[in-house]
Amino acid sequence: LYSDITPLLKDPAAFRILIDLLEDHLRASFPKIDFIAGECLDSRGFLIGPPLAQRLGIGFVLIRKKGKLPGPTESVSYALEYGKAELEIQSDAVEPGQKVVIVDDLLATGGTMCAACELMKRLKAEVLECLVIIELKLLKGSEKLKSIPFYSLLQYD
Repeated sequence: LYSDITPLLKDPAAFRILIDLLEDHLRASFPKIDFIAGECLDSRGFLIGPPLAQRLGIGFVLIRKKGKLPGPTESVSYALEYGKAELEIQSDAVEPGQKVVIVDDLLATGGTMCAACELMKRLKAEVLECLVIIELKLLKGSEKLKSIPFYSLLQYD
């Protein structure tokens, strides 16, 4: 079974409701957020993060696979079910102490989300929450996040 957000992207009303739900959650949970950071290995974090950041009146920060960002970067390697990967963020993307919410479409094993959190830690930013649309609970990815708050709209076993 493959879970993704493609049907939401085809339906403008459903996508608007999705962004409404995420915005409502963040406004209720955090009075101050400096940036939304999008995990972008498969580019779906790009689809959620910018409209959400725009609604909140804040900036969006890119987290990409190695070699996709200009200028000096910080990078972190992490294990995948089928090998290794590397994520990067621009070294000046956030300032120490800034408050960031990391968004992605789906949480499976948690490797990519943990790597994104590690990048924020290296830049001395504060990760307020990791936010996804779909969580595959059977894979226990949220357990890897340990003390970092986590929120998902939909959970599948």
